Amino acid sequence: MTFSLHAFSTTDTAFDVQASALEDVRPHPPEAALVQLGHVLMTELLDVVGDTALEDVQTILAESLIGAFHSAAGRIEREADRARDRMRVLERDFDGSEMADTELQDATRAARAADVAQAACELVRDAAAEAFTTTTGEVWTPWRGSRRGTHLTAAQLEAKQALRAIERRKSSDADPGGPVVAFRGAPFADSQADAGRIFDALNWARSQWPDMALATTGARGAERLAIRWAQQKGVTLVLARADFDRHQKAAPFRANDDLMALEPTCCLTLAQSLDSERAARGHPFGPALNLAQQALGRGVQHVAIRPRAA
Repeated sequence: MTFSLHAFSTTDTAFDVQASALEDVRPHPPEAALVQLGHVLMTELLDVVGDTALEDVQTILAESLIGAFHSAAGRIEREADRARDRMRVLERDFDGSEMADTELQDATRAARAADVAQAACELVRDAAAEAFTTTTGEVWTPWRGSRRGTHLTAAQLEAKQALRAIERRKSSDADPGGPVVAFRGAPFADSQADAGRIFDALNWARSQWPDMALATTGARGAERLAIRWAQQKGVTLVLARADFDRHQKAAPFRANDDLMALEPTCCLTLAQSLDSERAARGHPFGPALNLAQQALGRGVQHVAIRPRAA
C-alpha cells in the first residue's frame, strides 16, 4: 500500500500550517493524507479479518492498531517535553555565545518537530478510530492516560486526572471546563429504542448546560452509545473506569464513587433496556440504580431515562 503526497492538494488546516513552519527541507504529509491513512489501515484490517476465523478477535486487533498510534503520540509528546525542558535550561543559562545559541535553536526545532509528529499520530489514530466505530459500532477509548482530541472527536480525560484539576483548577488540559453530567446505563441497553432516548436525554442536558462535560465509565452498551454522542457533538468526555483488578465485583460501584467525586450537576441513568424483549431477559442494572441513589442522597439532580410518552 503506497501513498503519493502529490495526490493531496495543499490545504491551510492548523496542522498543515504548523508543519509547513518547520525548518525541514523534507515535505510533510498533509492532514488529508494522514486522515486517509488511518481510514485505510482500519478498513483493510477489518476487511481481511471479517468473516474469517479471526473475526472473534477483530475488536482486539482493531483496538491494538489504534492503540499503537496512541502510544506513539504519547512517546513523542514525552520527547517534546524533554526538548522544552532543555530549552528552559538553555534560556536560563544563556551566555550569548554562538554555541549556546546553536544549542537553543536545535532544542527549539526538536520541540516543534515533535509537536507536529505527535499531532500526525493523533490524526491517524482518530481517523482509524472513526473508521472502527463506523464499521463495527464499537467505540475505542485508551485504557491508560488521556486522549487529546482532534477536530474529529471530543477531548477525553481520565476521571482521576479531572479530579486533580477540579481540586487545583490550574491545569487547563485536565479541567473538564464546565458542569459535569454523569451517565450510567445497562450494558444490554443498546437497542435502537435505547439509543434514541439516550441521545434525547443527552441533547436535553446539553441544552441546559451548553458547556457540559459527559462523565461515564466507558462500559459497553448504553455508555458506549453516550460516548459516541459525545464524539459527534464535540463534548468533553471524562472516563471513570471500573478497576476490576483492584476492586473485583465492587469495581462498578467504586467507579460510581469517582463519578460523584466529580461533583456532577446532573446524573442520567438507564437501568433497564427500553426494548421490551431485552428488558424481560435481564434485571435492572445495579450500578445505574446505585448512581441514582447516590445522586438522591447528595441532592444532585437525577433524571431516569424512560420511554417516550405515548
